[in-house]
Parts: sequence; structure tokens; C-alpha cells
Amino acid sequence: MSLRDLQTSVAANQDAAEPVSALSARGLRVTLGQAEVLHAIDLDLGAARWTSIVGPNGAGKSTLLKALAGLLPQARGEVRLMGLPLPGLPARARARRLAWLGQNEGASDDLPVHDVAMLGRLPHQAWLAPPSAADHAAVERALRSTQAWDWRDRPLSQLSGGERQRVLLARALAVEAEVLLMDEPLANLDPPHQADWLAVVSALVARGGTVVSVLHEISMALHADALVVMAQGRVAHHGASGDPATHAALTEVFEHRIAIHAMGGQWVALPVMQPERPG
Repeated sequence: MSLRDLQTSVAANQDAAEPVSALSARGLRVTLGQAEVLHAIDLDLGAARWTSIVGPNGAGKSTLLKALAGLLPQARGEVRLMGLPLPGLPARARARRLAWLGQNEGASDDLPVHDVAMLGRLPHQAWLAPPSAADHAAVERALRSTQAWDWRDRPLSQLSGGERQRVLLARALAVEAEVLLMDEPLANLDPPHQADWLAVVSALVARGGTVVSVLHEISMALHADALVVMAQGRVAHHGASGDPATHAALTEVFEHRIAIHAMGGQWVALPVMQPERPG
């Protein structure tokens, strides 16, 4: 299914009783070592929406995202991508439809920025075939969207941590997949470039794409269409980011150490100071 086909499908189902799911999980379990870290998770993530996965440290957020991406062989249960069983999709077809940006992603420091971004086009290229005009156009769009086009000839080793993160985001964007999964994509980005990342995500969703992110920055996550709130390897709540029930779930899993407030036309999470204990 192309992105245009997905847009048509989403539009046709807007008034349907059941929303379109880009990713779904049934009975999803992951055991690492001797410990079960995901416990029989059932989840439906809507298409043409941005869903952010949040929760305290150790809640299983990154593990869930990796399992949804099909990156954990030890995962048990069912994962579907656009209604199709994820394990049954050929590797190249899966790579064209689902793009991934993980934490501390690696890339050869000797490669120029343009070549790093071009790696995102490999699922679209025949074996040993040179990049096509479409590949070059997709890479330019991706690098311009992350404001990395001016560095296209510089080796990755010459970039700062934030600049490197923007190039790796461009590599994921260059895939032009229907679904983009990102684990802590704001790492090393300063506030202006975090705002640029929000603009990129908004543009993707406006074109019918689906974004699923794991974020520690709760105020940034509250810009998403929906939140999956996790605690102890389970989904504590899944709902709209502006829903009072979602805010209540957030404050609960963070042990009432944060409070959600409306500020400047958006929701923000502020820390709650604990009273000092008597000496």
C-alpha cells in the first residue's frame, strides 16, 4: 500500500465504527533473561496519527517499540502492520513500509552525510543498482526537512551530536515509509530543533503518515494525537493527549511528581516539588 493509498483508506474510514490501525498487537510478551518485561499487551495504534509512548524509566517503552518494529526475536504474540502479520512480510517489503530510528543509532563516521541519508533508500533499490533520480529526490527532501542539506558533503565524524541526530532522522525519513517508529528522537537536539522535529512529524501525519515515538520529554509528547502510558511492562492507559483521563494516568504512573497544565494554548508537564521532610 502506497502512502497515497493509505490516505484514501483513512479518508474512507473516517466515519467508520472501527478506526484504521497502522500497528496492532495482541498478547505481546517479551522476556529478557529470566524476566518478563512486556506482559500480554493488546494495542491498536491508529493510522495517519502520531502516537507517543511515555512512562517512567524501566516501564518497557523502548522494548514495546522494538517489538512493534519486529526487532526482538524473543517477542511472543501477534503484531500486524496495516492489518498484515508483520513476520509474514518479506524483509524488503517491511523495510519499505516501516522505518526505524533507534537510540544511539550507528553509521560509519567516514561516510558523507548524503550517503548516510541514502542508506534509507536501500529498500527501494535493486541489488547493486545505483540510486535513481527518485532516490536522490527523496534524500534531498529528507535532508532539507531536517536542515542538514548544507552539510551533505561533510563526513558524519565532523558533526556535533545534535547534527548527527538530524542526519539519522533524515535517513529514516528518506525511506518514505507509511509508518515511522522513533525511539528517543530528541536526544541531543536543542529546543529550536526539537520544535523543528515537531514540525516534521506534523507534516508527515498531515500527508497520511503514521508516527510512533518513545519520548522522555512529556511536554513534547503531549503534542501527539494520542499517548500510550506505560508502567511495569503494561499499558496503563491509551487515549487522546488532551483527555483528562490521560493526564490522570500520567500523573499516576509518575507517582504524582508531575502535573499537567494548559499553557500558551498547549499542554505542558511541570514537576511537582516534594515537601521537605523534617530533619
